Amino acid sequence: MCPSDHGSPSSGLEPFPEATTPPPPYTAQTASTNLTEKGSQQEPNGTPVVDAGLKSLDHYKRALPKWRYTLRQRLLPLVRWETPYLAMIQSTMRTPALDSYFAITANLGTHTFFMIFLPILFWCGFRDFGKGLVHILALGVFWSGFLKDLCSLPRPLSPPLQRITMSGNVALEYGFPSTHSANAVSVVVYAVLLLRDPERNIFSPGTSTIIEGLTYFYAVSIVFGRLYCGMHGFLDVLFGSAIGAVISLVEVYYAPRLEAWIYGSSYLAPLVIAVVIVVLVRIHPEPADDCPCFDDSVAFAGVMIGIEFGCWHLARSQWSSIYVGTEASFDLGELGWPIAVARVVFGVLVIFAWREVMKPTLLFALPHLYRVFETHGLSLPRRFFVPASEYKDVPLHVRDDNVLPNVSDFPKMVRSLKGPGRGRSVSIGPQSAADAYETLAYRERRRRESLESDGGAGVKSRSSLMGLRERAQDDEDGQDQNGKCSAASGVQHQGGGGRLARYEAMMGLGTTTAMEGSAVSSPDRALSPEVDQQDELGEKEMFSMLVKPRVRYDVEVVTKLVVYAGIAMFAVDFIPIIFEFVGLGFGHLAVK
Repeated sequence: MCPSDHGSPSSGLEPFPEATTPPPPYTAQTASTNLTEKGSQQEPNGTPVVDAGLKSLDHYKRALPKWRYTLRQRLLPLVRWETPYLAMIQSTMRTPALDSYFAITANLGTHTFFMIFLPILFWCGFRDFGKGLVHILALGVFWSGFLKDLCSLPRPLSPPLQRITMSGNVALEYGFPSTHSANAVSVVVYAVLLLRDPERNIFSPGTSTIIEGLTYFYAVSIVFGRLYCGMHGFLDVLFGSAIGAVISLVEVYYAPRLEAWIYGSSYLAPLVIAVVIVVLVRIHPEPADDCPCFDDSVAFAGVMIGIEFGCWHLARSQWSSIYVGTEASFDLGELGWPIAVARVVFGVLVIFAWREVMKPTLLFALPHLYRVFETHGLSLPRRFFVPASEYKDVPLHVRDDNVLPNVSDFPKMVRSLKGPGRGRSVSIGPQSAADAYETLAYRERRRRESLESDGGAGVKSRSSLMGLRERAQDDEDGQDQNGKCSAASGVQHQGGGGRLARYEAMMGLGTTTAMEGSAVSSPDRALSPEVDQQDELGEKEMFSMLVKPRVRYDVEVVTKLVVYAGIAMFAVDFIPIIFEFVGLGFGHLAVK
């Protein structure tokens, strides 16, 4: 089957007709006893936001401005077109070992890994490199999240893809572009540019070559792993990689000028940067579905604010000769491993102590202030965030953070790594509202094409659901052991066209299953043939089985900005100074 026969980039641009309505999905009102019985979310103009489950297949046309809807409709056919090819790659390569490898290594591209790893660079003498990484990763997370909410594009359809992941939260995010790819490629481009700069490279030629090779391997593992795991498509990883590369190029060639301006200016310079970042947070596009991309963008926006204020303050303090500029020194041989390890442990404890104290304090105090703002008409509500007037208080142990886990989460994380399949799960079917709407839209399109074919459009009959199923069965029956078509099949195809037809026939079925720690290597079993034999999942059942988003409160935006700005300031400014007072400093080793 040629790509242009069905699901090509040139097809499917028109809006879909009305369909039956599924029940309301998980909402703030059904999830928290603190909410009012009849409370509902509202648009800034006071118009009620209808629950996703009560909307028709015109959901995105209603939820998005016309220009964003048009952009989404132009990109959506690419997501549909690439899905069967992704399924063929996945089914051909899958083994239990690769499932575990790509699921585990995906953690090396997550926000959590970088938030734990980056402060250590500042405490171990790699301040400039660490600050550069913070810049490129924060910008990558923010702009990829910005584009995700702007375009509101789903991930490639499942089935036929199976999604292999260690995190259920990822399924709630949109697919385009891939944040993992942006993070991985930005790190590689930044590291390679520094390694090839004689003035910045501190390693020997042999060591530099090894490090460069490892960075390439790291990027390939992360980017290809997103395709293998069924979490992203070609468009997602290519655009995400491009974002990461551009950000790193800007950082290498223009960040030194910005840093010189900040260090040479009064407090006005970091203040201007903070205002710009807050404005960007405010204009962050509102998604059509309850997507947590905005949460991650806010967290890293706070990190950017804190890192600029922290570095500016440290550069103007008496400790600048130790921790800032070319005179900064860190000699592990003279400092010793015990002190070096103690610095890391002490620093991590301080950061977690800051968050454990400041987060509940803000979540307790801010709702009262927000209610005062609301009475004066000063509130700035955001979709899918419950306003303070509709809840009594925020639960203290709400799991509201995808970037840095709570202390109470660590035992569970350790158990997941030790458990069967190392916490990996394989899911089939829609997992988020975006998945469900795309499944319904694709299903409705095929039904419509089937009706058109019954009316005389014989060419399109091969695109219908039954036609594709029958054709896939004919192709499977007509292939010999060498993968060539027999004369009895009556179907000519090249390069696995029959398999593509089979995978395409599975798109839009919407059957949901999950297999904890499972992996299959055979191409037939990898796509779960039982999915092919089941009836399409009804809309009510589909929405009832989705991954349920948590309740999000309006005060969380400011809370995240303050908490993560504080984390960054502690990491680059306060903690290094504290080291000098508690006997863990290396001021006496600095080159004078």
